[in-house]
Amino acid sequence: MNPITDPLFMVVWRCTRNCVGSCTYCSYTKEYAKDQELSTEQAKHMVDEMAEFGSKWLGISGGEPLVRPDIWEVIEYAEKKHDMKVSLITSGFAWDEKRFDLLRKYDVHTAISIDGNRESNDLTRRKGGYDMALHAMKKLSEVGLLDCLVTTMTKININHMAHPAELAEEYKARMLVYHNLVPVGRASDHMEDLAPTPEQYETTFDEIYEIQRKLYGKVKIHVYAPFYARIVRQKNPANFWAWYNEGYLGKCSIGGNYIGITENGDYRSCGFHEGYRIGNVKTKKLRTAWEELQQSPLHLQLRDKNNLKGRCGICEYREICGGCRTRAEHYTGDLFASDPACNYIPKILREDPKILEELQKNPLGKKQ
Repeated sequence: MNPITDPLFMVVWRCTRNCVGSCTYCSYTKEYAKDQELSTEQAKHMVDEMAEFGSKWLGISGGEPLVRPDIWEVIEYAEKKHDMKVSLITSGFAWDEKRFDLLRKYDVHTAISIDGNRESNDLTRRKGGYDMALHAMKKLSEVGLLDCLVTTMTKININHMAHPAELAEEYKARMLVYHNLVPVGRASDHMEDLAPTPEQYETTFDEIYEIQRKLYGKVKIHVYAPFYARIVRQKNPANFWAWYNEGYLGKCSIGGNYIGITENGDYRSCGFHEGYRIGNVKTKKLRTAWEELQQSPLHLQLRDKNNLKGRCGICEYREICGGCRTRAEHYTGDLFASDPACNYIPKILREDPKILEELQKNPLGKKQ
C-alpha cells in the first residue's frame, strides 16, 4: 500500500472536546473549542464518507469520547451499515459498567491513556486518575478488548517510561504508544514546565528502544516522534528499513500522509496542528479532500525535506526524520525551521566548524 495515494486504513474522528479530566498537556480541551460538534446525522454522513473512501476502521478520540451521548449510535451505524471496525481512546475518568457493557457489545478496541506510574500520572492528570485507568485496563483485558496503552512524555513522567510497558505486558495490551509532547492546546501555555529537554528525549528514546526489544512478539511498541527513526537507524541498521516502512507510525504527518476529522467536521493534515484545515465533511467528500491534500503546494513543500532549515535541513537523517513541523512552528514561527527538541548534531556540523559557527547564529533556521 502506498500511504500517499491509497486510502488510509483508519480515519480518526475527534468526536468532542468535552472531557471530565484536566490533563496538564491536553491538546484539545474544551476551553479552546469554537465550533459546534457534528450532529448525529452529520456524523453518520461522515462515516459514509470514510467507508466510500475505503477505510476499514473508524478511530474515535476526544476530549473524552465516552461523554458524547450519541457515540454508541454512531458506532453501531459504522459497524452495521458499513461493517467497519471501531477503535476508541479513553482516560478511564468516565468509566462505568454501562459504558463497559456497550464497549463489549460493539466489540470496540479500546485504548487507555496512562502517563507513567501512579505519582506522575496523577500529577499530570488528577488525583485518583491512575486507579481509574488501571480499573478500566483490567476490565478490558479480561474480555480481550485492551487494544493499546498511550503515554505522552513530559518532564513529569520522563523517568517512568518503563511502567506503562510493564502494564501493557501484564494486561496483554496489543500495543503501547509513546507520544512526544507537541505544543498545542493547553500544553502550549506550559511548555517550560512540561517539555522534556533534548537530552532527556535522547536518553528516554534509548530506554524505549530497549523496551521495544524486550517486548518484541508480546507488545508492539509505537513511538510517535519523528527523531525516534534516527535512534533505530543508528542502533539497528540491518533491520531498519523493514521496520521503518512497515511498522513506524512516528513520521511527521503534515506532509500529506494523514487526514483526520475534527469535532465540527473539518479535515486536517496533522493530528495536532489546528491551523491547517482542508475543507469540511459537510460540504466536501473525504476522497476529494485527500486528493487535494496530495497536490497542495504547502504540503508538497513539507514533503520535500530539501525545504527544511537549520540543523534539520543539513542533517543526514532528514529523509527519515525531518523533525516535528508543528513544534518547530510553535517555537520559531516557521513551519520549516529546525525542531528544537532534537539533541542530534548532524555529521556535517561535527566536521566543518565554519558551518557550525554560521548555524550558531541562527540555530533553528528561523526566518530573519
